[in-house]
Amino acid sequence: MTVTLEVAEGVGTLRLDRPPMNALDVATQDRIKELAEEAADRADVRAVVIYGGEKVFAAGADIKEMRVMDHAAMVRRARGLQDSLTAVARIPKPVVAAVTGYALGGGCELALCADYRIAADNAKLGQPEILLGLIPGAGGTQRLSRLIGPSKAKDLIFTGRQVKADEALALGLVDRLVPAAEVYEAAHAWAARLAQGPAIALRAAKESIDSGLETDLDTGLAVERAWFAGLFATEDRERGMRSFVEEGPGKAKFV
Repeated sequence: MTVTLEVAEGVGTLRLDRPPMNALDVATQDRIKELAEEAADRADVRAVVIYGGEKVFAAGADIKEMRVMDHAAMVRRARGLQDSLTAVARIPKPVVAAVTGYALGGGCELALCADYRIAADNAKLGQPEILLGLIPGAGGTQRLSRLIGPSKAKDLIFTGRQVKADEALALGLVDRLVPAAEVYEAAHAWAARLAQGPAIALRAAKESIDSGLETDLDTGLAVERAWFAGLFATEDRERGMRSFVEEGPGKAKFV
């Protein structure tokens, strides 16, 4: 399998395994979608790590496969390409990308679908599609501009240049840098901590933020208000407030 899902202690690791560069061919895209939807549905998965291994996250689409596609073929495939990564973005649980080596093109777009990105201090990221006479087609023009702003996104997309880890951090393209050997460990620790949190409240927070970014402020506030009130019907809310009153903050055990 080019992609696997391994679950331990509430954390699901979505692992890319298509040597040497984890190129995202059609079969790999479809497998990402399948396992992202499985991770979304499984009760034993409470947080997700996306990982490409110690050497590379994903160097982009399979150019040899794409080269033989004509316009009609890509019209048929483009939605499937976008849907495969959107399935990751729609996992209603905390998702962290553990970025090693290269995250280029579709690999960068996959990392953009995570809620948080921890990268190796020698990682390189970018959207080089313009160098092929193309533009990002798996969400890059939309998610990158929402993450780092339109001007900075245009610079990366117009030039196709790769950015080193320190610049990626400064741009806000990644959120944290660690030594290359510690990337997965750091990402897993981030996910494991949240896997112990209140699952419904975390889902509410993620959906409120993501939905709010797509709409006007009043509508976003209405989404937040509905989730906020709804959480008063959960056992976790009762546990959290009782623990706060009786034991102080940060000691609640959620179900």
